[in-house]
Amino acid sequence: MLNKKSVDDINVKGKKVLVRCDFNVPLKDGKITDENRLVAALPTIKKLIADGGKVILCSHLGKPKGEPKPEMSLAPVAVRLSELLGQEVKFAADNNVVGENAKAAVAAMKDGDVVLLENTRYRVEETKNGEAFSKELASLCDVFVNDAFGTAHRAHCSNVGVTEFVDTSVVGYLMQKEIDFLGNAVNNPQRPFVAILGGAKVADKLNVISNLLEKCDTLIIGGGMAYTFLKAKGLEVGTSLVDDTKIDYCKEMMEKAEKLGKKLLLPIDTTIAKAFPDPIDAEIEISVVKSDAIPADMMGLDIGTETAALYADAVKSAKTVVWNGPMGVFENPILAKGTIAVAKSLAETDATTIIGGGDSAAAVNQLGFGDKMTHISTGGGASLEFLEGKDLPGVVAADDK
Repeated sequence: MLNKKSVDDINVKGKKVLVRCDFNVPLKDGKITDENRLVAALPTIKKLIADGGKVILCSHLGKPKGEPKPEMSLAPVAVRLSELLGQEVKFAADNNVVGENAKAAVAAMKDGDVVLLENTRYRVEETKNGEAFSKELASLCDVFVNDAFGTAHRAHCSNVGVTEFVDTSVVGYLMQKEIDFLGNAVNNPQRPFVAILGGAKVADKLNVISNLLEKCDTLIIGGGMAYTFLKAKGLEVGTSLVDDTKIDYCKEMMEKAEKLGKKLLLPIDTTIAKAFPDPIDAEIEISVVKSDAIPADMMGLDIGTETAALYADAVKSAKTVVWNGPMGVFENPILAKGTIAVAKSLAETDATTIIGGGDSAAAVNQLGFGDKMTHISTGGGASLEFLEGKDLPGVVAADDK
């Protein structure tokens, strides 16, 4: 997975290049409310234009489930991309994706032109990796470039199926960056390597915990999943979120850490309240108690101040840090202190800091630390599977160097 051909290894002059991007952007009343994903795709697109390729872009948006839904059309993306690139991005309005409009638009292309196809998930075959649609997509191009890390863990027509019918398949700059940072962090890290895992459920991170324990020097646990670990240690966790079916698993992981000589850090104090805030950003009364003194009628909602200091200290001497999942209910300013403390400690370290997509990426950006991180992954599910040590179909499908 770590040795793939990229756009720098090919010559695209005069060739038709199909690029799978991640333009799954949030839309409100036909307007894009967050264009990070468009901006992230620009380096690859600009490179292919500059090299004289005929650039055909494709992506999914939302979950139209195989039928055309106007509110999930990529038309607004074509408009905004035209502005960002400073040249026209011709939109091929085709409910069939590869219909008459698309074929005509591609046939009329000159070197350096850009065309955007309609939402690939308008076709029901897309998510099933159907052969017919894969062939149709392939029939438009000479070369395929995958730059959509967000869907790399799925085998769909537009990122995996198409590669079977195109001679040359490579990765774009965004994919390359993800492979370099996530891949090397897990398989070839500079040490000490500290991994920080948070978020609500242990179940979501079972294989990640196990895989990272083998690779890292210190594993830090926060967020809702910490309470299942604390309960596995025999502590009272009150009404905190606990997955009772995973208590034995947590015991096994603590034993595994000890056996491998790895540090496994759990909260030594915790921020508690009577109940989960409703709405999520509501005013809430909190107190901080030691982790072994959570009252039976209270709920842990963030790490405590001593824990925040402990975790920040563990990061100080690290050379590589991977963080996936917030330390508490960061959407509430009162319960964001733990997540802020960890983000701040990452921002101040000289280590390579990698944020594994999803909620942690949202937290780091919302709290204003985004520009201080070495790499923020563009894929939540994909980065988790990468950290689990799984092969990602969208990466595997590209040609090896």
